[in-house]
Amino acid sequence: MNKGSCLCGKVSFKIKGPLGDSDACHCSQCRKQSGHYWASVDVRKQDLELSGEEHLSWYQSSEKVRRGFCSTCGSFLFWDPIFKDRIGVAMGALDSPTGTKLTMHIFTADKGDYYSIDDGLPQNLQ
Repeated sequence: MNKGSCLCGKVSFKIKGPLGDSDACHCSQCRKQSGHYWASVDVRKQDLELSGEEHLSWYQSSEKVRRGFCSTCGSFLFWDPIFKDRIGVAMGALDSPTGTKLTMHIFTADKGDYYSIDDGLPQNLQ
């Protein structure tokens, strides 16, 4: 079982099932919300157990996706495609060890010009 939390600890979570694929998203929305690119791992929504949900706020960033963050410390925790059965969980919010690694980069066409991607992982332009 994997566990994690926001910076202040008011929102915490447990993941009861296996972690799915992980990726680093370089789209402009993730970069603006996180301050850099955002790394997440997919899990089944039914496997995510939340504590401190009253401190979790949601920002509807598009018709299909909402982004969850702690309303106290601002930690960006979840990327939720609301019509799917999986949710992206911030890899940086997970307690170590996670037993997983990044598998790919996505939306690299939108990446910032101040860094390079040279880790040899697959890169998807969109």
